[in-house]
Amino acid sequence: MQKSAKAGIVLLIILVLVPAVTAEDALEWYTKGQNAATAGNYADAVTYYNNALSLDPSYALALSGKAVALNALGQYSAALDSANAALAIRTSSDTLNARAYALYQLGRYDEAVAAYVNVTKQGTPTAATYCNLANSYAKTGNPDAALKSYSQCTNIDPHNADTWNQIGLIYMSQQKYSEALDAFNKATQETTQNAEIWNNKGEAYAALEQYDDASSCFKTALSLSPNYADAQSNLDSVRGKGQVYQYNVTATATEAAWVLGGVKTTTAATAVTTTPAIQTTAQTLEPTSSLAVTATETPVATATTFTPLSPFCALAAFVVAGIACAGVRHGKK
Repeated sequence: MQKSAKAGIVLLIILVLVPAVTAEDALEWYTKGQNAATAGNYADAVTYYNNALSLDPSYALALSGKAVALNALGQYSAALDSANAALAIRTSSDTLNARAYALYQLGRYDEAVAAYVNVTKQGTPTAATYCNLANSYAKTGNPDAALKSYSQCTNIDPHNADTWNQIGLIYMSQQKYSEALDAFNKATQETTQNAEIWNNKGEAYAALEQYDDASSCFKTALSLSPNYADAQSNLDSVRGKGQVYQYNVTATATEAAWVLGGVKTTTAATAVTTTPAIQTTAQTLEPTSSLAVTATETPVATATTFTPLSPFCALAAFVVAGIACAGVRHGKK
């Protein structure tokens, strides 16, 4: 038993002191890089790809893998260099996508459009390919092309809430509010936890003058993000819009002045129903912009009864009174 224990200790010491066997060629390093990238260990992946490239500088697959890993690390300029180097050797869908994505993230949208179009022609486009192409079109002021690319994106992946939100924003910028609302509805079907989407949906409802629905959306946005200033401003701007108020005004009965014959009239209760006048000004809604809609409301209810004593009636009353007085004096004689 003691010999076995000693042998185990010796073996353990050997395993600790002897370095692990390393990859012997570029293919092994590339394989290790791929495995690390698949596991999300992009920094390790870059190291392994570099080891492969130190043995074979023209290893296009290692260059392409490195570009993808660098993009994942947010090192877009380095990723672009690696992708360009790989494409100079051979073309692959992964490399084309890596190059286009690096350009997109660097804000070079015109170049990104061309690069993503190239992916659709020479590579294997994914939903992300079409969505990023659409975003690039939108950034370069081409909303119609953007909508076409978004349509291709949603055909592949119809469950991306952010994509539907972007579609809705483009329609809002074109003042196509019904189409925008449809897109935002699809977005909220995919997620109910995005305050920005609820706010955008509320703006679409408000633009369509559906104020109750708009108010509900803004309240939902604020329940998710209580400090959301745009949502609060939008909620304040639609508060009270589109409502019908019932005013019951009862006038106080008052006696008219006495007239010949003793006729008296009284005023009657008056009920007035009024709809507040809402004045809106045409506006172009920008994405996630606050609404400014004003409303004026002037309910007017009047009830006036007044019967003046006419000059003729006053004269007649004077004559009658005189006759009565004369009769009384005559009787006393």
